[in-house]
Amino acid sequence: MNETRIVTLAVSMGDPAGIGPEVIAGSWPSALVPENFRRVVIGRVAVMNRAIELLELPLVATPVATVGEAQSCEADRVPVLEIDFADADAVAPGINSSAGGHAAFLAVELATQLALSRQVDAIVTAPLSKKALHQAGHTQWPGHTEMLADLCGVPRTAMMLYLPPRCAAVRSQCGLGVIHTTLHTSMRLAIDSLTRESILETARLATAFAADMLAAAGEKRAPRIGVAALNPHAGEEGMFGDEEIRIIAPAVEAGKKDGLPLTGPLPCDTLMHRAADGEFDCIVAMYHDQGHIALKLLGLHQAVNVTLGLPIVRTSVAHGTAYDIAWKGKARSGSMAEALLLAGQLANLTRDHQPSHGRMPV
Repeated sequence: MNETRIVTLAVSMGDPAGIGPEVIAGSWPSALVPENFRRVVIGRVAVMNRAIELLELPLVATPVATVGEAQSCEADRVPVLEIDFADADAVAPGINSSAGGHAAFLAVELATQLALSRQVDAIVTAPLSKKALHQAGHTQWPGHTEMLADLCGVPRTAMMLYLPPRCAAVRSQCGLGVIHTTLHTSMRLAIDSLTRESILETARLATAFAADMLAAAGEKRAPRIGVAALNPHAGEEGMFGDEEIRIIAPAVEAGKKDGLPLTGPLPCDTLMHRAADGEFDCIVAMYHDQGHIALKLLGLHQAVNVTLGLPIVRTSVAHGTAYDIAWKGKARSGSMAEALLLAGQLANLTRDHQPSHGRMPV
């Protein structure tokens, strides 16, 4: 990858009641983010300046009219392309509100438009509140991932949580990812909606992402993908449930016939340990908490959320709005710094060659 080429990242502010503005401000001077990665915040100047003052940083948020203007800002300036929604400036900390939800939506919408029009190379999103989003009337989406799919006009995406190779708990040179077959839904609906086709498509996205990360790390080998079971002990040959026999194992076998490097279904109580130890590069999880809990225990503050299947590069922090600590100067910005770094790396990878990690052509 060419590390000297300018990469422009649009960073959506998230819900102004949460820790989004703080982690954006806190990550601004991070040594993880290369100098050639230029950032523009999509949000509100007043909110960003409050976050900067809270953290006592030697920075000033300043409005810009275009992405080009943001690229030429001095190092101590935080360029902000403002959303046209002044109500965001008065949102109370730590409380769900329609104003906070609408501000978060507008920021994501504008960031996505900039990426689709190729004015920026990637977007990085700070957290929003799903309840506040719904209070604002945006009830068609349960979260960021589904919203981005609609804004980009794609039928299917998948969420991956990713730990970089520098994470002490991970031994793989390309890091470790967990991709989710089902996402923001109840456990009952998650189980009912599992199909061979959805597992197979998720496994394809996992394989493609792992192949790109291996190539970026200079690793000349095939990816290794572990597919999680649904039930305890992988169903114990049908004693504890038959989803492994009826759905998951046939999906794995179909994937193998298509050339996918899959192993499974594997019991989940040991799968993440095996993956962290270097046996697998990616895990295909069946539902949200199966992947989230295990990976966040390994490295919450280094984890990055990646949306696969979009025509744009999108990463995000791996945590929520954290209303309980919002605007108290307690938020840690490590996940945001990692999300910025990975977004730039994926954008460079995309420009260097035709990637296979799930970015579909516009």
